Amino acid sequence: MEKIKGLINAPFTPFDNEGEVNYNMIDSYCKLLVNNGLKGVFINGSSGEGYLLTDDERMRLAEKWVSVAPHDFKVIVHVGSTCVKSSNKLAHHAQEIGAWGIGAMASPFPKATNVQQLVQYCEEIACGAPNLPFYFYHIPALNGVFLPMLPLLEAVDGRIPNFAGIKYTFESLYEFNQCRLYKNGKYDMLHGQDETILPALAMVSGELGGIGGTTNYNGKVLVQIIEAWEKGDIAKARELQNYAQDVINVIVHYRGNIVGGKRIMKLIGYDMGFNRTPFQNLTDAEEAAMKKELEAINFFDRCNRM
Repeated sequence: MEKIKGLINAPFTPFDNEGEVNYNMIDSYCKLLVNNGLKGVFINGSSGEGYLLTDDERMRLAEKWVSVAPHDFKVIVHVGSTCVKSSNKLAHHAQEIGAWGIGAMASPFPKATNVQQLVQYCEEIACGAPNLPFYFYHIPALNGVFLPMLPLLEAVDGRIPNFAGIKYTFESLYEFNQCRLYKNGKYDMLHGQDETILPALAMVSGELGGIGGTTNYNGKVLVQIIEAWEKGDIAKARELQNYAQDVINVIVHYRGNIVGGKRIMKLIGYDMGFNRTPFQNLTDAEEAAMKKELEAINFFDRCNRM
C-alpha cells in the first residue's frame, strides 16, 4: 500500500449558530489547509467530534470533503464508533463515495482489554471497505485503551488484508519506531503528536507521514519543520518545533486542541461555532485571554488566516 508522506490534518467539524453542521464552510476550509501545505484530512475523528455526530452527519461530511478535495489531497474517514455495525456502515459508505482511506480508534465503551479483542474490532470494521487502506488510530489518552501496538501489528499481519498501519498519538517514540521497523517497514506509521515532529524525523530519516490537530491553525509552521529538515537546516527546524510547542503551551491552558484550538479558528477568520456537549466551551473572557497569549508569541504574524 502507498505510504503517506507529509502531514495530514484532523479537521474540526464546523457548526452554525443553531449547533447544526455547517457544510458550506468545508470548501474554504479545505483551501486553507491546501495553502498551508497539508496533504489531506482525517475527518470525523477526535478533533472533529466524530463521536458526537450522527451517522448521517458523518456521511454528509465525508461526501462534502471528498467533493471539494483537489487531486492528490487524501480524504481519510474516521469511522470508529461504540457500535461496530455503524462503523462497518460508515466504512462501506466511505468506499462508495471515493474516500482515500478509513480509520478507527478503539471504542471508549466497552474498552478492549487485550490485543485480540482489538484486532477483532478492527477486522469487523475494515471488512466494510476492503478496497481502502485501514488505519488503527492509537490515542489511549482519549479512550483509555492502553494496549501495546507492536503485538497489534503482529496479530493483524496476514489477518486483515487492508490494514495499512497506525495513526500513533502517544508519547512513546520508542514504541513508534519499533512498530515502524516491524518486518522492514511493512506498515505505515503515522506520527500523531505535533509537539515531537522533529525527533520523529530524526528516527525515520525524514520519510515522515503524520496526522495532526494543531495543523488546523499552525499547519504552515509544522510543514516548515519538515522542509527545514529536508534542507539540512536543523537550527531552523529546531526553532520551528520550539515555536510549535509554544502554541501548544497556549492551548493547554484552554482545554486543549478540541476546544481551545477550535476557537483559534475563529480568531483567524474561520468561525466554526461551539463544541457540542459535553465539551465545556470557552467564555468570551477566556477567548480574549487566549488571544493575548497568542499575540505574545506572535502567532498571528506566523499563520495563514482569512
